[in-house]
Amino acid sequence: MNQKNLHYSLDLWQISAEHLMNQGLNHKEWSFAIIIKSVFDETLKALLLAAGHGVRLRPITLQMPKCLVNIGGQPIIYHWIKELERVNCEEILINLHAHSSQVTTYLQSLRESLQISTCYEPELLGTALTLIHNKDYFGKEDGILIHADNMMEEGLDVLLKAHSTRPKNCILTMLTFTTSDPSSCGIVKTNKNGIMIDFTEKPKGTSFGNMANAAVYIFDSRLFDEISNIKTEIKDFSKDVLPNLLGKVFTCHTDKLLIDIGTPKNLAYAQQQWGKNA
Repeated sequence: MNQKNLHYSLDLWQISAEHLMNQGLNHKEWSFAIIIKSVFDETLKALLLAAGHGVRLRPITLQMPKCLVNIGGQPIIYHWIKELERVNCEEILINLHAHSSQVTTYLQSLRESLQISTCYEPELLGTALTLIHNKDYFGKEDGILIHADNMMEEGLDVLLKAHSTRPKNCILTMLTFTTSDPSSCGIVKTNKNGIMIDFTEKPKGTSFGNMANAAVYIFDSRLFDEISNIKTEIKDFSKDVLPNLLGKVFTCHTDKLLIDIGTPKNLAYAQQQWGKNA
């Protein structure tokens, strides 16, 4: 979808399909746009988690933040911003800590149509606490939560569509993928309806399966109520929150390429797949 197609969301419901096609949108694009309008009638907002030190990626991350590592000719965070823009997300919040000034300078150089803001963490809060501390940013609207150190071929529109068809009792939709290394991922088990019934973070052994959490989520405001009911200490979203949401998480599986670029080996593979200077 090109830039001119990103501004239909506010009035789309009153515009005919014929008019949309005359404006250059194909059938798939305007069908998805109507779904977004009908399901996400309010502003769609996203939180990109980009504050980590990237310890596994050292020595690269001694000089720069992981989210600015180049893949396909652009920093990884650029790819996420463009994808969020493509699906009509209007606001992005990015948490910062390691090499925060570099990220701020980069973001200021962008000329994007959507609103981008940052929140600096003097000490890393952890992925769950970052979400909780920014509860007011989302209000009562659905939100997108993304670990910005992943690269994926799948489009967010697929996850948005899945979220629009989730069972009523599910408060969150999680993207999953098949991993060859279960010990490095959060492993998900689902029932026949695609609802998560078990979750184990980085298990030892292969008996847990190979369906992995892609760390890309869409959630509704009930998630914050569920988190407030958790009695144990909360810091990490995967370790401390997801195991408490069994039966309330809908999954959307992708067979397309997804890479956590957190290690030199994975980064080199991602750069090979996407083309370092594409």
